[in-house]
Amino acid sequence: QVQLVESGGGLVQAGGSLRLSCAASGPTFGNYAMGWFRQAPGKERQFVAAITPRGSRTDYADSVKVRFAISRDNAKNTVYLQMNSLKPDDTAVYYCAADLIYAVVRGISPGGMDYWGKGTLVTVSS
Repeated sequence: QVQLVESGGGLVQAGGSLRLSCAASGPTFGNYAMGWFRQAPGKERQFVAAITPRGSRTDYADSVKVRFAISRDNAKNTVYLQMNSLKPDDTAVYYCAADLIYAVVRGISPGGMDYWGKGTLVTVSS
């Protein structure tokens, strides 16, 4: 069983930066691909970024490419999302996700995600 707890959300002005963290419990964190998703009010949850278990590969949604960076520290059981040049359209609840299959975390496989966090709210004011 893996529990995921996000932190780092908040209110920021457009053009600002935030770093989200996702702390995972359990000794098998290093086996899981990790990802970030977001859900804006009235919209479906969408893929943001993914990283393989050893961090050798990352993928991003086109809307955040260049501005966001995902990373992980397996020694700390933590995955991060550095968000720069934030826009009002980035306002959403951000969710951390974990799965043994990278394609699922990447958002391109129909398989259900193994684990989700409860989310952290990011609000970007104009």
